[in-house]
Amino acid sequence: MKKILVLALALILALSCCAALADGIKVGIINLDPSESGYREANVKNLTDTFTAENGYDATFVTAPTADKQLEAANGFITEGVQYILVSAAEATGWDEVLEAAQEAGVKVFLFDRMIDCDPSLYTAAVVSDMRQEGETAVAWLESLGLDEYKILHIQGQLGSAAQIGRSDPLTEKCEATENWTIVREGTGGDSWDPNEAQKIAQAAIDAGEDFNIVYAENDGMAGGVVAALDKAGITHGVDGDVIVMGFDCNKWALRELLAGNWNYDGQCSPFQAAVIDEMIKTLENGGEIEGLNELNQIISEEKGFDARTITEDDINTYGLGE
Repeated sequence: MKKILVLALALILALSCCAALADGIKVGIINLDPSESGYREANVKNLTDTFTAENGYDATFVTAPTADKQLEAANGFITEGVQYILVSAAEATGWDEVLEAAQEAGVKVFLFDRMIDCDPSLYTAAVVSDMRQEGETAVAWLESLGLDEYKILHIQGQLGSAAQIGRSDPLTEKCEATENWTIVREGTGGDSWDPNEAQKIAQAAIDAGEDFNIVYAENDGMAGGVVAALDKAGITHGVDGDVIVMGFDCNKWALRELLAGNWNYDGQCSPFQAAVIDEMIKTLENGGEIEGLNELNQIISEEKGFDARTITEDDINTYGLGE
């Protein structure tokens, strides 16, 4: 009788384990709106294609474009008892309390795309772009042109986000430190990095008679919005034009604008972090340890900037996002 009970308990335990495996690894993924940009659309697709039932996951995806909605979603995931939370933060600050709650609950947090300003011990790993390096690369390219005057129309992304801070700060610092570098007008495309808002900012500068020779737009969509205003006003742009146009993210359509000479520069930002995080989670689930992290628990995506004078069709096919 005792032997039968032992066998029965073993069978129940085995069935429970099989059920748990069948349910998959519980993951909550918090991302921004895919309509924000071609970059975000590619990023969302990369995650949804990876964190599937077929790949061993029970994943819940939440679109939350603002910090308060993201914090609410993270708290909800902790209450639900997920094993992992993945987040691309709308804002870099304000996460400490939620991350501490996750840690206390035994929930491991992975950052993707963007960093959060907190102690690295509060998250398991971050697979991110170095947004400041993106900004520094763009500013260094601009400096290499050796212009007599740099009169800049600066179109920022979502204020407070790691992408906006990283791309803005090197430009702001250069303008503050260099006499012939001036930000003529500055504005934001808002939480959705809206091309229409960028167009309005450019139109207002044009209508006010403000003289600028550089557009530094912090994503491709907003650069496109500014170009629409330039075209409407009959202002030439791109290679041999009156205004230098700079964007970020390397959508294929934007890189084609470089190849055609209509734009001048585009900074790369890789949206493909899912496979790396998938491998990390599987490593942890198998009792292993994550390797290759730096002192901030990061793995940094390698990225570059593209110049209209040197870009090729192969570059567009290799690095471009979308169609």
